[in-house]
Amino acid sequence: MTPASDESPIDPSKIAYVYMQMADHIAERISKGELRPGARLPGERDLAAEYGVAHLTARRATRELRERGLVVTLPAKGTFVAYPQESEAESNTDPDH
Repeated sequence: MTPASDESPIDPSKIAYVYMQMADHIAERISKGELRPGARLPGERDLAAEYGVAHLTARRATRELRERGLVVTLPAKGTFVAYPQESEAESNTDPDH
């Protein structure tokens, strides 16, 4: 899962957190269909190497994607692109609807 172009999508001079830039870039790739539901993301250290950031920055980007509902992390398995119906099914289980 290398960034789409030869140039890194991370711009350190931009007024934005690097982890948010990274999360936004991965989210964009998910929305464009480059990363399909069920696809396994590289590990945090591999993501960090691909984006040229510290592994803790990659970890924070992964957490941001989880909070957005775009990925699911299974301990000892990895992080996977979430299926759209997972988030829809959760909202449909609300008894008030």
